[in-house]
Amino acid sequence: MAGDLEAKIEAARKRAAQAKARLADLEARASQQARKLDTRRKVILGGLLIDAAEKDDRFSKVITALMARMAREQDRKAFEGWLVPSPSPELLGVNQTPSEPPQTAE
Repeated sequence: MAGDLEAKIEAARKRAAQAKARLADLEARASQQARKLDTRRKVILGGLLIDAAEKDDRFSKVITALMARMAREQDRKAFEGWLVPSPSPELLGVNQTPSEPPQTAE
C-alpha cells in the first residue's frame, strides 16, 4: 500500500513538472511575441520619422538631436555614412522662382 502511495506521489510530481515546463514555454512564447511587436513598432515609427524628415526640416533636426544622444558605439557604427534625410530645396521653397516679383519700398 505504501508503494502505491509512492507511485501516486511520483506521478503527481511528473505531472507538475510537465505543467511547469508547459507554463515556461508559454511564457517564453508570449515574451517573444511582445519583443517582435515592440521591434515592429520601432521600425514603423522610425520609417514615419524618416519620411517626415524628408518633408519637414523640423523632423530632420529631431533625428540629428536623437543621433547625438546615442551612447553605444555599436549603435553609432550602424549609422556611419548615413545622411540625415532632409526636405529637398523645392519642398522648402528655396531657389524657386517667385510667382510675383518682390515688392520694393519706395
